[in-house]
Amino acid sequence: MNTALDNGAFLALVDDDSHSAQLMMRMLTAHGAPRVELWGGAESSSIQFSQAFDGQRSRRPSMLIVDLKQRSSATGDFISVIRDRCRAAGILIAAVVPSPDRASIDRLHEAGAAGVFERHPELAAYRQEAAGIVSFWVRNQRLNAVGA
Repeated sequence: MNTALDNGAFLALVDDDSHSAQLMMRMLTAHGAPRVELWGGAESSSIQFSQAFDGQRSRRPSMLIVDLKQRSSATGDFISVIRDRCRAAGILIAAVVPSPDRASIDRLHEAGAAGVFERHPELAAYRQEAAGIVSFWVRNQRLNAVGA
């Protein structure tokens, strides 16, 4: 029995590349993530995000994984728009970017990302990073979240 699945926990993936999104969803699931919902690119994800806050609390993800490729600042820009509502609701934000350096990691943390992960071109490294995202989510779960 998976408690994360039993209490409705899910991760939302904000990704503007359908091939990349499908691969990430498979990798996250393979490493024990709860249900993963694809919210699409920035525009459709903004709509999903608003609906999650306007509707039932159970429609809110426990973590948003943002991997926007439209332009280099897209992930950080999206995160900065949603950060305050996520913080208030206890929703983690993870950013996925290519080749993060210290300056870009700092910018993403300032924008509101709790964790920054690298988008690797090599499959084994990509798989390991997906496992790291799931591990990050698990480490940040509230112990009293069951039944909340």
